[in-house]
Amino acid sequence: MTVKTTPTLPAFYDPAHAGSWDYAPDQARLFTAAAQWRKEHDVPPAASDRFAVHLLLIDAQKDFCFPKGTLYVAGRSGQGAVDDSRRIAEFVYRNLPHLTSITTTMDTHFAYQIFFPSFWVDRDGGPLTPFREISADQIGRGEVRPAPIMAKWLCQGNYTWLLKQTLHYCAELEKAGKYKLYLWPPHCLLGSDGHALAGVIHEARLFHSFVRGAQSWVEVKGGNPLTENYSVLRPEVLTRHDGAPLAQRNALFLKSLLASDAVVIAGQAASHCVKSSIDDLLGEILAQDPSLAAKVYILTDCMSSVTVPDGKGGFAADFTAQAEDAFQRFAGAGMRLVRSTDPVESWPGIKL
Repeated sequence: MTVKTTPTLPAFYDPAHAGSWDYAPDQARLFTAAAQWRKEHDVPPAASDRFAVHLLLIDAQKDFCFPKGTLYVAGRSGQGAVDDSRRIAEFVYRNLPHLTSITTTMDTHFAYQIFFPSFWVDRDGGPLTPFREISADQIGRGEVRPAPIMAKWLCQGNYTWLLKQTLHYCAELEKAGKYKLYLWPPHCLLGSDGHALAGVIHEARLFHSFVRGAQSWVEVKGGNPLTENYSVLRPEVLTRHDGAPLAQRNALFLKSLLASDAVVIAGQAASHCVKSSIDDLLGEILAQDPSLAAKVYILTDCMSSVTVPDGKGGFAADFTAQAEDAFQRFAGAGMRLVRSTDPVESWPGIKL
């Protein structure tokens, strides 16, 4: 039986909720509504899908998705992540019969991490500010250094070890040729409101779970204080300066993604966590079988890039170009660039 895209949206859905920091769905009512929706639209259980479609929603969390968040992904329009959340939710509802599984990743941080200003001090012990780079050369010259207060709980009081580790970390980043260490404002701190999924996204993924009998999977990333973890598939640096392991790849989740017939990717931010996750996915695909790239679909209208306003109508930083360049590279490797408003069954390579 072929199940077509659902032309209507659930009665409880309100697109205005995409811009509401305080919105949270009534989860019990969602469960009841799901049973009715499943019956009215004759939606089969996910376990019966012969063509498995895995939707990966990257870091659709409050701190990224609302102007009130500490690291709002505004894009160039200023409405970036708010509009993206609305389109993601509507994509889920309209294509719910085709989505076998949905995984949401959650950037998950603590007060002191290598990419937060709290981790660092300047030469005189003064605090650093966000939205700046730190280089290995700056550490080597003593212009910046890790805050000594962390040494006791992070490395048994061995500050020399910590200094060597931060120098090694920045050198490894620069050797990889991706970028230098960038300091962000505190965001997605575990236990904070900003860590939670945007309400309209949580509502859509939970409704999908209840309608299709599929678990509401979550992949947590970013808790290691000594490395960034933009990608859901691996931290940026895997080894310590002394040769011991620092972190490891997310091999089990990678295996889960590649076992699907199609992987659809959306979320925040196009220029950072989305780009890094796709980069790592493509690297694994090229190592295994380059033809697998054709099973990856990137929802280009459901993600935005990081921009930092300069207060004068322009941007102090704008990472849009980096995202656009990366997506052209992904397309060149065989991945598909698609839009959420086009029916899934019309996408090339989809066999529903």
